[in-house]
Amino acid sequence: MATNETYKKSVETAIANPKLSKALHLFGDAYLTARENAYRGLDFEAMRTELAAIKDEVRVRRKELLAEFIKNAEAAGSKVFIAKDTKEANDYVINLAKGKGAKLIAKSKSMVSEEAHFNKAMEAQGIRTSETDLGEWIIQLAGQRPSHMVMPAIHMFKEEVAELFSKESGKRISPEIKPLVDHARLRLRKEYFDADIGLTGANFLVADTGGIGLVTNEGNARLCATLPKVHVVFAGIHKLVRNMEDAIKITRLLPRNATGQLLTSYITWIRGAVPVDGEQKEQHIVLIDGGREALYESKACQNALRCIQCGACANVCPVYQTVGGHVFGSIYISAIGIILTAFYEGLDKAKEITRACIGCRACVAVCPSKIDLEEIILHLRNEVTKEYGMGVVKNVAFKAVMKNRGLFHSLVRTASKLQAPVTHKDRQDSGGRIIRHLPLHFMDRDFTEWRDLPSIASKSFRDQFDTIPQHVTDPRYRVGFFVGCGADFVYPEVGVSLIKVLNSLNVEVIFPKTQNCCGIPALYSGDTETGIDLAKQSVQAFTEADVDYILCICPTCTMAVKRDFVDRLADHPQWSAKAMALSNKTMDASAFLENILGASEKLKPMDSEKAVTYHDSCHLKRGSNVWQEPRALLAASGHQIEEMKNSDRCCGFGGTYSFLSHPQISKQITKDKVETIQTTGVKTVATDCPGCMIMLKGAVGKADKTIRCAHTIELLAEALENTK
Repeated sequence: MATNETYKKSVETAIANPKLSKALHLFGDAYLTARENAYRGLDFEAMRTELAAIKDEVRVRRKELLAEFIKNAEAAGSKVFIAKDTKEANDYVINLAKGKGAKLIAKSKSMVSEEAHFNKAMEAQGIRTSETDLGEWIIQLAGQRPSHMVMPAIHMFKEEVAELFSKESGKRISPEIKPLVDHARLRLRKEYFDADIGLTGANFLVADTGGIGLVTNEGNARLCATLPKVHVVFAGIHKLVRNMEDAIKITRLLPRNATGQLLTSYITWIRGAVPVDGEQKEQHIVLIDGGREALYESKACQNALRCIQCGACANVCPVYQTVGGHVFGSIYISAIGIILTAFYEGLDKAKEITRACIGCRACVAVCPSKIDLEEIILHLRNEVTKEYGMGVVKNVAFKAVMKNRGLFHSLVRTASKLQAPVTHKDRQDSGGRIIRHLPLHFMDRDFTEWRDLPSIASKSFRDQFDTIPQHVTDPRYRVGFFVGCGADFVYPEVGVSLIKVLNSLNVEVIFPKTQNCCGIPALYSGDTETGIDLAKQSVQAFTEADVDYILCICPTCTMAVKRDFVDRLADHPQWSAKAMALSNKTMDASAFLENILGASEKLKPMDSEKAVTYHDSCHLKRGSNVWQEPRALLAASGHQIEEMKNSDRCCGFGGTYSFLSHPQISKQITKDKVETIQTTGVKTVATDCPGCMIMLKGAVGKADKTIRCAHTIELLAEALENTK
């Protein structure tokens, strides 16, 4: 396992290579467009719900289906070997090769062979392996591992490939696509004919036929499977499907989700040994457990084996786009790679990359198997914390301070007074204060070199609430306000604005003073114990308040109340029903305004005539499916919305991620977002998340002091004020 220091070094090295990030971003942008076009006219949600059900059925019936597959495969003439781990799988092929006197194995792409370090194991026994997938051959020549499950050499540029090919061939090859591909085709063609054994993976192990399915773009898998006289299938046991119908349904999703193609160039079905040169050949199917059975048995993580290895979780991941797969992964990369690394290679190997996930849920939104990757990663992060701890700062902050509501709020009040020497007048807000620089070089570099930090408000929202007048005599609803730490202690003006807007629509706001932090900072750091304690405090506070709805102006808090309170308190009989009741009546403020009150119809007379661009908070759009409502409210209040490119791409905040664990990665993600905002030419960016405001106000303020960042609720309150 890489140590913390070597991991940090690898992050810094990747960030120091802007060409890498630019290439991955360009691909990511093109991918989103291609994927959208590929799914046009199809119901992706219905398709992935069906795929999830197919995979869940396989999990439940896996032993039965495995036995059926083996029976049918052997009936078709195949030899099947079950390997408990990758060493047994490698040993089987080594013994087979030695028995045949084989000197060369031609391989098509197989991620499980990467997992087994197959090439290295063969070469140690004097058996040469030749990768025939173009990307795999490139990284074989480079002595690297894949940086993506579908596009293994995506991190390399044509100039680097030309250098590799020139060195391998002994002649100069031009760094242009056609001569590079022509050289690879000429060079690899001979390997198929010279190989004694051909090795492929398998996208499908079809139980009711005993056959396999291969989904490829280059045709090399067909050649590896047919030309050599021995064909070895190297596959994980989780590739089982019940029948061809299920396999075909998966092929409708796999290419669309992997590369934005309607269909790959080749889909190959093989049952038994395919004759070659008029002779009967051998087919050996090596099925590998290697931690998969343990993953199937894990209730918290088992859905990860729904994965069809499309690689989409990397394609949309802001962390992957910033540092690439050699940093954010091991054998398998990005979100799914975190989980598979923990089970296939051990929690120790997954320690650092488990913490590298920023929690934006982009992977969850595009996963064709409907895996809640973020939730599984949070579970693993909790396991990492149990095993390795989470550091002194977080231990004190969460366990000693946050749990004690009185102490927590007293310390915040004290900090608001002690911060004066490092605060300055806000560039945009005449009454606000910001922190432009922090003492000590490392603090300045990681925290304030590239962004201003907000100061703690001189008076928190909870300390202001009792003095805020509410002129509502016969309220339509009484709503409880879950303020969240960001709006309570940093941006209390957003909470004040919410009261103004709700009062104007005949809604009374109740603020239970005993509510505490939603607990997400602790949960995302792997401290479930503190998360549970904080959930209980807020559940009790809002249960006693007895309100019609509970509103949040922080989407992360919304997710906490609706999802995490319920999940964390499910095994606590005294609390589970209360948590569920709160979950059922909790929603984001903009969703309440639009979907319950129909506010956009009532706001139509307002006219602010201001252009705004809108940033979708990760947890608002992908956590609560709220994205149309804020836009409707802004438009109704007279704002002209100029959409920014990739409005739902993460801003880089991630809570403690941007301050304690990965500020360098956050800096790059935020830089991309700021440039996108500036490109619109608009001078106001709206968002519905105080966390995003912390990041965007600070970074945009540093880059261009003429651009304002505001919460949608603030803009609505201002528009209301302008109509008086």
